[in-house]
Amino acid sequence: MNYTDERLLNAEIDLTNCDREPIHIPGAVQPYGFLLCLDEQTLRIVQASENTLTMLGIPAEELVGNSMERLLTAERVAEIEQLRDTLTENARLLGTRLDYVDGQPFYKIILHRYDQLLWLEFEPVTESPANGVDLPFLNDALGKMLAATKVLEFCQYTVEQVRLITGFDRVAIYRFAEDESGEIIAEAKHEDLDPWLGLHYPATDIPKQARAMYLKNWLRFIPDASYTPARLLPVNKPGANRPPDMTYSVLRSVSPIHLEYLHNMGSAATMTISLIRDGQLWGMVTCHHRTPRLVSYELRDLCQFIGKTFSALIKTKEQHDEQEYQLRIRETQVRLLEHVSSNDDFVAGLYQQKPTLMDVFDCGGAAICFDGDIITLGLAPTKGQIQDLLAWLQENVQADVFYTNSYAQLNPAGVEVRPVASGFIAISLADAPGNYILWFRPEVLQTVTWAGQSQKVERLADGQVFLSPRQSFEAWKQLVESTSAPWKAIEVEAAREIRLHISDVRLKVFNELQARAVTLGRLNAELERSNDELDSFAYVASHDLKEPLRGIHNYSLFLLEDYADQLDAEGVNKLQTLVRLSQRMEGLIESLLQLSRAGRQDLVLEPVDVDDLVAGVLDLISPRLEQTRTTVTIVEPLPTITCDRVRVQEVFHNLLTNAMRYSDKPEKTVEVGVASENKAEPKRIVNYDDFFVFYVRDNGIGIDPKHHENIFKIFKRLHAQDKYGGGTGAGLAIARKMVEKHGGNLWVESTLGQGATFYFSVSKHL
Repeated sequence: MNYTDERLLNAEIDLTNCDREPIHIPGAVQPYGFLLCLDEQTLRIVQASENTLTMLGIPAEELVGNSMERLLTAERVAEIEQLRDTLTENARLLGTRLDYVDGQPFYKIILHRYDQLLWLEFEPVTESPANGVDLPFLNDALGKMLAATKVLEFCQYTVEQVRLITGFDRVAIYRFAEDESGEIIAEAKHEDLDPWLGLHYPATDIPKQARAMYLKNWLRFIPDASYTPARLLPVNKPGANRPPDMTYSVLRSVSPIHLEYLHNMGSAATMTISLIRDGQLWGMVTCHHRTPRLVSYELRDLCQFIGKTFSALIKTKEQHDEQEYQLRIRETQVRLLEHVSSNDDFVAGLYQQKPTLMDVFDCGGAAICFDGDIITLGLAPTKGQIQDLLAWLQENVQADVFYTNSYAQLNPAGVEVRPVASGFIAISLADAPGNYILWFRPEVLQTVTWAGQSQKVERLADGQVFLSPRQSFEAWKQLVESTSAPWKAIEVEAAREIRLHISDVRLKVFNELQARAVTLGRLNAELERSNDELDSFAYVASHDLKEPLRGIHNYSLFLLEDYADQLDAEGVNKLQTLVRLSQRMEGLIESLLQLSRAGRQDLVLEPVDVDDLVAGVLDLISPRLEQTRTTVTIVEPLPTITCDRVRVQEVFHNLLTNAMRYSDKPEKTVEVGVASENKAEPKRIVNYDDFFVFYVRDNGIGIDPKHHENIFKIFKRLHAQDKYGGGTGAGLAIARKMVEKHGGNLWVESTLGQGATFYFSVSKHL
């Protein structure tokens, strides 16, 4: 593009220079045809393209000022005169051909009326047999387009039909984004061409005035991109100081920059069809061929019809895609809110079962921030980064629902989290500061493939400014910084509804608690009385019941010692059974007493070195370890914690003896350690900021997952009394009670036949 305007030469040069090129008044045509401009009233030729000499053997200067009788019969001229008042800017193919000059090709005549001129454009008649409209083909093409329900499917059908009609090497659909950049979303191509599907192009590829023209003129065609323009003679419109407005001209010559752009792409022929939605340029069907290609006007008109059909239907297809996504959001949202409503802990309802919070709509991750806890799902910032984000929200955002697709533009600290949280939606749970639910989206296609290298501005030696287009169309990467895919209105509305539902659930719970508050005093009194009664029961169990039981046991032994020789074998066997059962009964009573005491007695808290504590337990059970050939390994130094030494010692004693007992291996191994977040264990979610988590892992018989809770019930055994050393079945119930007194929990992770790992947590805040 050459500019001689001093104002432009002195201005800052950037990519918007192309926006100022007057492409609608080039004053020249593509020379595959020729143009005559007629005065509306007299129908005399007032302008002609200079290539009439080549096409007709008549210089343009001889045609200007003459009537059309020089080329057409009087009957044809009368036909044009009769059509004159009905013509508009929309091109119309005249049902006649120019065959005036012997030995020259036939030419079809295309008419339109614009800028106070009657335009006659002449194209050579191609010899292709496929010039007419193939109605069965058109019916099939439109049937497929109508049947498509999704936008991408609809686009793919369209490019395939246009390629079948025209035979171009490549036909693609280019869709515009809100920032006017574009993306190839559908493509039909020759098999030996590299794909363009998914490539992005900057908005500067199509200048603003070109976009405006594409809204007026549906189809642009260049059969040979290496042409030399044929000027109009005279160049300026009669009575004006400018060339005529060629917006609707079929032969209009295009920008030299566009021709160089096509050359660098390797395109020798192109055709472009506008796709228009609600009066806005939605996209384009763009066709490319590696050699010059003349497609007949009739077939181009058929492609334009397909483009207009596409434009009429695209809104419906987009609405279908939107409705399908909205339905998915609604269905998932309903299921999630059912979890929230049916769960005593609404937070657990948001993430512990499918669908989770992050399944409601498209996002990379989510976070639940409630009462000081942060639970993350999917790809999310670290907890420290989330805390910084919460602080920023508290200071800068008053709205209950807030969203952005570029956090870094609002807060410089957002740059650090852009890989996973360039954008986010935040809903506040307003009863306390810092209570939020967050959804995150990562930086959009962190490296987006754009087609071609960036344009550059060169200033030539004579002072003229030349804006060169891309020098190649090889894909290159441009970093799209700190921006996520935008949030849709239906996604923001879904987040708002989730917030309202959670508020309703929590209000209902609050009202229920208020209604029950009246009875809390009575319940506390009853509980205290029950505890006193439990103490009384424990006393009776340890004194009144155990004494007569010992008497039964002792007298049974006396009978065996003094009268066994007077009894038959059956009598002796019954006495032995009586001794055994009385011993077991005493063990059950003692276990029940220990369970009662474990839950009621106050903890004696002190700093305890767990390494030292475990060493003491191992020393105590060392004879049994040697007897059972059990090796115990401490994985790494264990921490010092604040706890009741005696009770934690009893927990380790129970777990270690069980690990020895429930194993059928000749060489038994037990591992004791402390779990951490870095080890990604255990499987269940644990807040390591608030708890120490210890584990005892064995290579024993394992436990079927269906029994993982049963084993913690009082007197519950999975095996016969005579297997794996007997026992009352109360040990794990007592151990869990002791752990719960320390604010933690005791659980198992195991598979039958593959050993077991018992975990227990102890609060760091005792």
